[in-house]
Amino acid sequence: MAVQKVGFVLYPGFTPLQLAVAGAFDIANQLAGEKLYETRMMSERGGLLRGPVGVWVETEPFSDDYFDLLVVGGGAVQPDSAVIEFLRTARQRSRRIAGVCTGTFALAAAGLLDGLRVTTHWKIARKLQEQFPLVHVEENRIFIVDGSIWTCAGSTAGLDLALALIEDDFGIETARAIARHFVMYHRRSGGQSQYSTLLELEPKSDRLQKVITYVRRNLGNRLGVEELAAVANLSPRQFSRSFQTETGQSPAKAVENIRLEAARNLMEDSTHSISAIAQQTGFGDSDRMRRAFIRAFGQSPAIMRRAAGRLADINVEP
Repeated sequence: MAVQKVGFVLYPGFTPLQLAVAGAFDIANQLAGEKLYETRMMSERGGLLRGPVGVWVETEPFSDDYFDLLVVGGGAVQPDSAVIEFLRTARQRSRRIAGVCTGTFALAAAGLLDGLRVTTHWKIARKLQEQFPLVHVEENRIFIVDGSIWTCAGSTAGLDLALALIEDDFGIETARAIARHFVMYHRRSGGQSQYSTLLELEPKSDRLQKVITYVRRNLGNRLGVEELAAVANLSPRQFSRSFQTETGQSPAKAVENIRLEAARNLMEDSTHSISAIAQQTGFGDSDRMRRAFIRAFGQSPAIMRRAAGRLADINVEP
């Protein structure tokens, strides 16, 4: 495969995490021992461009050159008209276009996202939908691919997107090698939720944190109050009261939420049958898991698996 040309569109107030996204392509070159990617930083006028925390980046002016990938990152300010005008014709000179975090707003303003499914940081997803009603915003996704347009949530989701793009170009082993270099557990799938049940629980005491860890490692168990109380070395009554106080959830609700998150991740990242996943995550049978999914997500596991499959397909249709 020829060297892939990647252009990064920067404007004042760009975030340093955009440079981490660019770094993934540089690491791909280093690990391969050859030039897989040629990355170029671009801005309206070129020259030095200042970002936050004193970071300066040397850029070149916008051009009509062809790119295999054009990446638009977020910024602390809205892009000016010159950036929007440059992006309006981006499809004519780019095989793929990616929007990272608030960069999705720039793509929407350029009219590139009308009728497409996209995502962005959960804090600004509703604002994006309100400003651009022709865009179909899915606020609880790590990244989404719709045709040649790739969009992702904020912060570290940019690395997940970069790894998915590299996997698209050079295969899963190359992407895995880069993930290991970044000390990432693995690349999160596009359909994975931006939210984490474990982050929502966050018990303050070590004994209850120990219980959460136990639950994660023993999802096949019944995980009743008596079993969990024994792990915490508390009476069932003391345990239930302490757990509710520290997490805001009952033990039973927390266990179900952890089961749901584990089952959803397995559906998106594995080929196991829904029945096997129900057994593995402690639901017991697929019907019980289906009812839990409908309560939590409003959709059955089968429907969510099909949706995750569409997100993973780079040729997905709107």
